[in-house]
Formats: sequence, structure tokens, C-alpha cells
Amino acid sequence: MKDNLINEFDSLLKKSKNTLIIPHKNPDGDALGSSLALNFFLMKKGHNSLVISPNEYPSFLNWLPGQNKIINFSLNQKKVISLIDKADLILTLDYNDLSRTGEMESILTSADIPFVMVDHHKNPKSYADLTFSEPQISSTSEMVYNIISKLDHSKIDSNIATCLYTGMMTDTGSFRFPSTTSKTYLIASKLIDFGANHSKIHQNVYDNYTFNRIRLLGTCLSNLKKIKSLPVVYTFLSQEDLRINNFKKGDTEGFVNYGLSLKNISLSVIMIEDKLQNLIKMSFRSKGNFSVNKFAKIYFNGGGHHNAAGGTSLKSLKETEKKFMNAIQECKKDFEV
Repeated sequence: MKDNLINEFDSLLKKSKNTLIIPHKNPDGDALGSSLALNFFLMKKGHNSLVISPNEYPSFLNWLPGQNKIINFSLNQKKVISLIDKADLILTLDYNDLSRTGEMESILTSADIPFVMVDHHKNPKSYADLTFSEPQISSTSEMVYNIISKLDHSKIDSNIATCLYTGMMTDTGSFRFPSTTSKTYLIASKLIDFGANHSKIHQNVYDNYTFNRIRLLGTCLSNLKKIKSLPVVYTFLSQEDLRINNFKKGDTEGFVNYGLSLKNISLSVIMIEDKLQNLIKMSFRSKGNFSVNKFAKIYFNGGGHHNAAGGTSLKSLKETEKKFMNAIQECKKDFEV
């Protein structure tokens, strides 16, 4: 992380008091953890700082320190618009395109105040006045730790440590994804020293499933299919599957990873029908050299990281499955078989 960027950020912070931190729509552990951690830090530095989420977040994150103060844009649109009008700095965390904020995009695009981007995804857009973009880093939470450490290491406490550890843990698949480095482990150990209870955090995130979520996972695994002669599996959940199992936001988090636990599988995909938005949400996970970032970008209007990406399809579930099968055949030479 370049010192000149840190100095520019510090200068912006010194000129600002009313600061808004905005994660992406449907925030995950990294988006929420990094946002809350930075919010705690800024409040300690005397800022009138708030986290605004474009919509609700998964229930398995509702124990995080400070989450009860998050303002939900989808439920408080007039209040958020008023806050943006009064803000003198907006920090966007864990995304690099304002379209990731959903219905907030047009409001943010028209806001005439400085923006700072902190993100670890590839190909950042140019909306921010100051951009921290490090695709090689495991998580935005790891980036926020580096930023806070350079600005004022003494401000890190158990709340900040807990939020950052949660973000790092969830975005690295409990520190098993290829993006995890020795520096990631070193930072995690420091966060434990600062008061992050790693065992409790893991329990809160992964050992807190509802009965309906386990049943939904069973349905997801029952729908799992293997593509003949290729190291690829995929599964799907229809709107009816979600309804029968009383789906709640966040219930399908991590389901796509189960396919990669199979021997000799290097690509796992899940397709989830969303009748409300009239689209199919897709998640891609891979091992080795197959780039799901490239695959999602070419075929399913998406992107992300080399081994983890998302996408969408405006076709029906059956048509999306057919399109996916055709796309895989076009890419079969890219697999290590």
C-alpha cells in the first residue's frame, strides 16, 4: 500500500467530519466487516461517521459489533438522501463500480462530494477521487487493516479486530482460498491479540444455521449435476425450492463451495432463481487455472476474482442451464483434465 495514497486519504479525512461508509448491495462478511471496522476507527478520530447498507444483510452477521447502527437504504430512503446531502466524504468498500449499490447508484452518481474506493476486485471504474485497488489482497478487510495501521495503529480495539477478522475469514473461506498469504495469517494473529475471539467468530458465522437453511442445503445438494468428462459440477435452486424451505437472505451463502469439495472437481456453479427481480443469480468457484472471473464476464454479465465470481442471467432457469452447458463446452480446453 503506497504511502502517498495513505497521505492523500489522511488529508481528505482531516478536511471531513460527516463521513458515510457504503458497502455493496447484499453485503457479505467482508463488505460489512470492513465497513464497520472503518466506521469504529473514524468515530474514534472524531468523525460523524455512519454505515449505510443499500439493503438488508444476512442474519448470520447480525451479531457484529455496531451492526445495530447501520442504516438500511431500502427502508430509509429519504433519510439516506438527506445524509448524503450533508456528507462531505463518501467511502465505498468492497466494490469498484457504483452499479453494485443497486438503487443507490443514481443518487451516488449525482453526489458532488469526494469519493474514496477501497476494494480488492479487478478492473476498477474511475468514479472515486481516491482509489485503493489491490486485487492481489485476500479481502477488503485486510486492506482496511493496512490503512488503519498506517493512519493510527493505536486505535485498533476488540470491536475493530472482530469486524476485520470476520471479513477476512469469510472472504478467504476460513483462510483456505489461494488469495490467503502469510501476511493474511500474520494480520489475523494480530487481530486475535487485539481481542478478536476467533473461535466465537467462527461459531457465530458457521455454526448458527437455521433448520430451514439446512433443509435448503439438502435440496441444493440433491440438485447437483456433474458434466460428463469435465471437472465441473453445477446445481440450482428454483423459486419453489426457496419457498418450500422458507428462504431468508443469506441462506445460500457458501452453498457453491460444496461442489469444490468433490474429488477431481475444479469448477462449481450455483444458479438461483429470483422471480422478484426476474433473473437468475449465479455464483462461480474454481480451483487451479480456470478463471471464473473471465468466464462470468464473457457469458453471464459478471466478474470478480480468478477463483470466485458472480453473474446473472435474464433467461429462465432451464434456458440458463442450457446456456451454461454450451459455454462450458466452448471453454473445455481451459480445464486441466
